[in-house]
Amino acid sequence: GVLPVALGEATKTVTYVVDGSKTYEFTVRWGAATTTDDADGEVLCESDVRPDAAAIEDVLGGFVGTIEQVPPRFSAVKVDGERAYGLARAGRSVTLEPRSVRIDAFRLLGFVDADHARFEVKAGKGAYMRALARDIAQRLGTVGHITQLRRTAVGPFHETTAISLDNVVSVRHISLLEEFLLPVATALADIPALALTEVEATYLRQGRPVAALPVASRSPLTRITRGAVVCAMAAGKPVALAKISGGEIRPVRVLNL
Repeated sequence: GVLPVALGEATKTVTYVVDGSKTYEFTVRWGAATTTDDADGEVLCESDVRPDAAAIEDVLGGFVGTIEQVPPRFSAVKVDGERAYGLARAGRSVTLEPRSVRIDAFRLLGFVDADHARFEVKAGKGAYMRALARDIAQRLGTVGHITQLRRTAVGPFHETTAISLDNVVSVRHISLLEEFLLPVATALADIPALALTEVEATYLRQGRPVAALPVASRSPLTRITRGAVVCAMAAGKPVALAKISGGEIRPVRVLNL
């Protein structure tokens, strides 16, 4: 699926891109639970129950919002400093604590057949689709695992504008690669923007804070919560990623564009 790749100054935006919302499409196979919650694992137990569309639609709402989720045993979550998948592969007992994740949207796309249903999910950072498939199957009185998973969007980046890996490998010259590159501002599309004067922009470029009140008088800060990251703009270009604190706009990462 979609994997944003940053070059040059754009690498300063990666943290904010990967922390944004992601959209997935996946297929659940009803009737079999596996050790990995996907088709690569060994079958743990089976069920003859096959939920219909009405039953599925009835429980989807319970998985939207901030929910508690136990990650799969085969996951990158650390347990006492070690990755859970490493412990699981070694045959060691793995106990993972539930954690809060955000599910923004969860919808049934349709059925492949009686054993398989397709879903689309928009979720925040840290949500495991394998765990979601496992848990919705249990809520429906059966068991299940994921057989197909595709990430269709990461923040503002969507598969409709993605470049295939084969195309990237075939491009040997930087001048040709640049034809596929998007501007740095694309990565910051989901971050609230503040318009600065050239003088204010110069201050941020120098690592100095600027007073928030004059900026707020030109750009209302109603969308911005305390401590949130904002994109400081000047002359239509990103100047810095910054935070508002103590009545000031303080640079976090300066962008040399």
